Amino acid sequence: MAAPEQATFDDRDGFIWFDGELIPWRDARVHVLTHALHYASSVFEGQRAYNGVVFKLREHSERLRKSSELLGFELPWSVEEIDAACNEVLKANGFVDAYMRPLAWRGSESMGVAPGRTKPHLAIAAWEWGKYYDPRYSEKGIRLEIAPWRRPAPYTAPTESKASGLYMICTLSKQHAEQNGYNDALMFDWRGRVAEATGANVFFVKDGGLHTPTPDCFLDGITRRTVMDLATRRGVQVHERPIWPEELAGFEQMFLTGTAVEVTPVQSVGPWNFEVGELTRQLAKDYDDLVNGRIPNA
Repeated sequence: MAAPEQATFDDRDGFIWFDGELIPWRDARVHVLTHALHYASSVFEGQRAYNGVVFKLREHSERLRKSSELLGFELPWSVEEIDAACNEVLKANGFVDAYMRPLAWRGSESMGVAPGRTKPHLAIAAWEWGKYYDPRYSEKGIRLEIAPWRRPAPYTAPTESKASGLYMICTLSKQHAEQNGYNDALMFDWRGRVAEATGANVFFVKDGGLHTPTPDCFLDGITRRTVMDLATRRGVQVHERPIWPEELAGFEQMFLTGTAVEVTPVQSVGPWNFEVGELTRQLAKDYDDLVNGRIPNA
């Protein structure tokens, strides 16, 4: 169930974990001269809790620390401490099914392009959030535009990190798509190859096999790897390889994967159309069964 309609995300009841302690939601604030606000020196995670358990929490906490290190700052909290804080947030807010956002950033201790003596900070919030897309799209699939922006080369940015700055072109691309009547956008990389959607990885189905782009300039998603494992369990061959746009005409099915979107079928990308086929539906069900504890963890 989606959260009740509220004015803004800064005006809610509940608690946020902030630098080691739970504080009232409305008190979780930072200064306008925070380094991350000016220079995008922040990283984050998006994770979901199902039936009171954060799915693959350890992997998310490990990636958060790795992302901060790739941006040149180390968090003073261990993976175990971050795990415990996430569980504390869930319990304090009384959530069973929720979306959770840990965010780490450089603070306001100094200002300038160089981070200087800024200190690392960490906050963790959670809220009730249903399906990313309207549930009817699980049957008919979403429509994607071709994004006007491309994923950068790995030698231009720390593309292995879940860094906030890398999402600027995602925001622009999704906004552009929605303004043109689409649900989202498919992004190519700097070479012109298929990369990902604005906040999710992509998969294609052809002749009973799965095809997915090699994540050499975008995030190798935790949900992505989970779905690959689920497919392998079913004996489906997974091809992780470079994919060029001209190949899209030969694929039968397409779907997105991610913590927020889970497994979402795609009905079209620009001029290319796809069916919401049996394998897409099966993997969506397998993922739902996995996160809800109905089948063993992948």
